[in-house]
Amino acid sequence: MQTEVVKPLSAEEITELCLRHTLYDWSAQAGIKPMPIASAKGVRFQTVDGRRFIDFNSQLMCVNAGHGDRRIIDAIKAQADRLPYISPFMATEARARLGQKLAELLPGDIDKVFFTLGGTDANENAIKIARAVTGRPKILARYRSYHGSTGFAVQATGDPRRWPNEQAAGVVHVLDPYHGVERGWDEAGPALEHLEETIRLEGPGTIAAFLLEPVSGTNGVLVPPDGYMQGVRDICTRHGILLICDEVMTGFGRTGRWFAVDHWGVVPDLITLAKGLTSSYVPLGAVGLRPSVAAYFDDHVFWGGLTYNSHPLGCAAALGTIQAYEEDDMVGNSQRMGAVLARHHRRLQERHPCIGATRSIGLFGALELVRDRRTKEPLAPFNGTSPEMKAIGQALLEAGLYTFVRWNTIMTNPPLCINEAELDEGFEILDSVLEIGDRALAG
Repeated sequence: MQTEVVKPLSAEEITELCLRHTLYDWSAQAGIKPMPIASAKGVRFQTVDGRRFIDFNSQLMCVNAGHGDRRIIDAIKAQADRLPYISPFMATEARARLGQKLAELLPGDIDKVFFTLGGTDANENAIKIARAVTGRPKILARYRSYHGSTGFAVQATGDPRRWPNEQAAGVVHVLDPYHGVERGWDEAGPALEHLEETIRLEGPGTIAAFLLEPVSGTNGVLVPPDGYMQGVRDICTRHGILLICDEVMTGFGRTGRWFAVDHWGVVPDLITLAKGLTSSYVPLGAVGLRPSVAAYFDDHVFWGGLTYNSHPLGCAAALGTIQAYEEDDMVGNSQRMGAVLARHHRRLQERHPCIGATRSIGLFGALELVRDRRTKEPLAPFNGTSPEMKAIGQALLEAGLYTFVRWNTIMTNPPLCINEAELDEGFEILDSVLEIGDRALAG
């Protein structure tokens, strides 16, 4: 019997069929044209028609180990050969080893995890756990935040992606420790005072948890002032409010530490993980619980579950990913290359008057573009874009650099395996393209 040879699709066929038969997220379908991708390796990917790009955003801030790492691929293959799936009510070696490894890496005494499919349902389940354990209904969250696209995760999201999805009550938003285009206060005091007042006005006994990204991600890589995270921890402890840290984007070396909270010595009551957990080679998320939280479920049913909880392929991928991080010291490389990235940021700001602010921590960075450094008028409005930002985004792609351009910010979040020469190459492209923004000021 002769095996039929399937002819590969062309770039045009792939794009046309994807648009015809699948729905793309966060988009009006008529206005998009996705790139047809053929392969990826290290910090680069290639389209079907041969165009090559530096991946300066790790896709969605998630391919932390870089593309095509054989250790992760081989771990997935080996697990698929042995046991590709089994019910989450069973026990597997991959699940056992990953749980043990995460208990070693997670902050403080967090030593138990509930596995999910990704970041959104990790946050959903963290909220569910907090409400069950405290018996309280409300969740605090910040305005400049993103926690996912479903249910209570999108209610907790502060940014405008919440607006079309706002259907349920029970989430109270508070101000972040940022203001204006520079998005920074020298001290944590004002934000902590606002948080304390909000808790008092809402009633401490009604609030189950405060859900926050230690470093806000898609809202502009907003690094909190020193003392803020410690102050939040103290306030939550004093009022019996559980602290949930969303480390979906910041976890697994992105900020130069295993987890962002490690920079401030804070141990949350719950921590949510995804993205870098498997370098996004396969879907997997998790909620980490402190013993004081996990103990509640010794005698109470946890009313939650997922068909793909602790999926063997996901657990194996995570083990392979952590192996890659440790063998290549990618967390240390994030710290070392983060210093190089910060120098590039400063140099660009000196050269380009359209840069109103730069922020970074490890390999987690953003450039904020303005029309006027004095007034800090952004180059695109809040929750909008502008001809200049569109032109910058298009010019970056034409020059071979892929990154996340949102509102008036450009993200600089490359894979943690990047080297100095590759960073230099990416920033050279940014340097040339930012002249578009400078011309907007001159005009």
